[in-house]
Order: sequence, then structure tokens, then C-alpha cells
Amino acid sequence: MTTPGRYAPAPGSAPRPDPRPGTPAVLHVTTPDPADLPAWAAGHRDTLRGLATEHGAVLVRGLDLLDTDRAAAVLTGLTGTLTADTEAFAPRRVLAPGIHSSAAWPAGQPMCMHHELSYTHTPPGLLLLACPVAPATGGATALADATAVLDALPPELVTRFEGEGWLLTRTYGEDIGATWAESFGTDDPARVEAYCRAHAIEFAWQDDGGLRTRQHRPAVVRHPVTGRRCWFNQIAFLNAWTLDPEVREYLVDVHGPDALPFDTRFGGGDPIGQDVVELVNGVYAEHTVREPWVSGDLMLIDNIGTAHAREAYEPPREVLVAMAEPQPPAPLSPAPQSPTTRSPIPADGVR
Repeated sequence: MTTPGRYAPAPGSAPRPDPRPGTPAVLHVTTPDPADLPAWAAGHRDTLRGLATEHGAVLVRGLDLLDTDRAAAVLTGLTGTLTADTEAFAPRRVLAPGIHSSAAWPAGQPMCMHHELSYTHTPPGLLLLACPVAPATGGATALADATAVLDALPPELVTRFEGEGWLLTRTYGEDIGATWAESFGTDDPARVEAYCRAHAIEFAWQDDGGLRTRQHRPAVVRHPVTGRRCWFNQIAFLNAWTLDPEVREYLVDVHGPDALPFDTRFGGGDPIGQDVVELVNGVYAEHTVREPWVSGDLMLIDNIGTAHAREAYEPPREVLVAMAEPQPPAPLSPAPQSPTTRSPIPADGVR
């Protein structure tokens, strides 16, 4: 667990970003020599992390991270250890140790607001992005303050999610998203089962060799440094109502409502209605800030305090992704059992 004030820069000692309404904090820096990038990153690690905590995210402009090698040197230098991208919902390419391409997702379809890997047992506290190639139009990584979003949601909805948490169900297949081998980084079922048991994931192998999982996670957490309550989840993004209507109709017709590639429910098992998903996404939209990428940019996102989204764009666009600072599992009360719960996985987790 991080300690309060760990990332707080000393007064007057840190460079200050440009404050502009409607955009994230943007910090302009002098371009270092490419050979000096690892030292530059290590020397500015605490300062930039402090700015990300203070502002929720900081966009660093002027580093000219125009290729994978330069970007990887900075992303690696800004953290002690990069974490693996396990349980990804969409495939990524590994570009360097701990550094991946952005998730494979159609360019013309936006990714809704979410916190990276917030459905995992130990989610990353820090998300790092580098943009060697910016798109000509669209493609911004939009941001939203998780505390402001929480405060804007209806209190009764927050109370329910805070008490129950939320459920993520996944059925790994070939239709959409990552396969189970891609998501868990192995094609060995025994290793997948061991991972699931260690990370509080119920699982069931299907007759066709597919995998179905369910995990119960908190929807509201405390920020480990500031102590602020944060709306921290992927309830709306991974809900079936967020899918394109034609895609959702096809998947329900082929697989049935309980075997979709991914879906979310209230922690007690009740379905989450379209109205709730639209409400959450609407609140996110009201609190969104954005700044178009410029080729060579770097962004640090405090993954607990800030949600992010990817807007639709016209290719090409290249963004490298790294994660760090895995957080300990947040406290979660046992999920209440609802009489309307439909459980796709048996009580022992195995078929």
C-alpha cells in the first residue's frame, strides 16, 4: 500500500503544467538527447508521478518519443517495475518487456470510460502511455475525475454499488475480445485454473473447450495517497448495453444472454439495465477533458483517481501502453444473493 504524500512534490520544486479548462494538465519540457532519455525518466520519476496524483493525469510534451525504442526507454525508466497485462479484454502486441500496443479495437468505435484492469484482483495504480504516431483526426485519450463522477451519480445508485460491488462475467471465444489463452498469457488450462484460484475468479470449462469466468469486485475504492473515494470499475464499459446494437443482438442470438463475451451485473447478480449504463456514461461525458495527441507525447494517468477513454479516429495511430504499481485487493463485503440472480457458473466453480 502506498503511503499518504508519497508522490507529493515539495512546494516550489516541481515544474508546473499549463492549466487550461477542458484539457488535462500539459507539461512542456525541453527535448533531451535520445541517449539521455533513461536518465531523464529516472530523474523525473517522482516529480511526474506527483503531478499525475495532483492532477489525475499529466501529458508531457516535447520528449519526441517517435519510435518504440525511445518510448520504451522512458516508460521503463519512470517506474521501478512494469506489471504484466493479464486478463486483457482485447488482444495486444508485446513490443518490449512490460510494454504493449494499445488494445485491438475498431478505429471507428470509441472505447467508453474505464479504469485499466479495474476488474482484476490487484489493479495497476499507474498507467503510462506514449504516442509515437498521432492520428490526423480523433483518437484522443479522454479523461474523467473518478471522485467528481462518483459525486455526480445518484446517491442511491452509489450506495447500492458500494454495498454490493459488481460482477463481471466473461465467456472466452473467437467472436469478440481476447481468447482465454491471449488473456491469461498461457494455453495451459492448469495454469489458468491456478491463476483464477489465486485471484478470486470463479471459472468453468465448457464442453467446446471454452472458458467462462465470474469475478466480484468493488465499485468504489479509496485512493491510496489522497484518501478520496473514487468510482473505480468498468461497469458501463463492459456491459452488454455498451455494445453496438447489431453486435449485441447477434451475440445474444448466437450465445444467449448468459454467455456473452463479457457483461456486468450488480454484485448480487441482478442485471444492470440500459438506463443505468446510459446514466453512468452520461455522467462521464459531463466530466470529460481531452487534449489531442501530438506525435512524441507521453501521458501518465493515475489509474485509481482518473478514468480514461479512447475516442474514435482515422488511422494511423500508435500508442504504447505500460502499467505499474499494482494495488492490494480492496475490501469487499460478500455479495448479497438476490432471488433474481441467474448464475452461469455452478457453486463450486467447475463443470
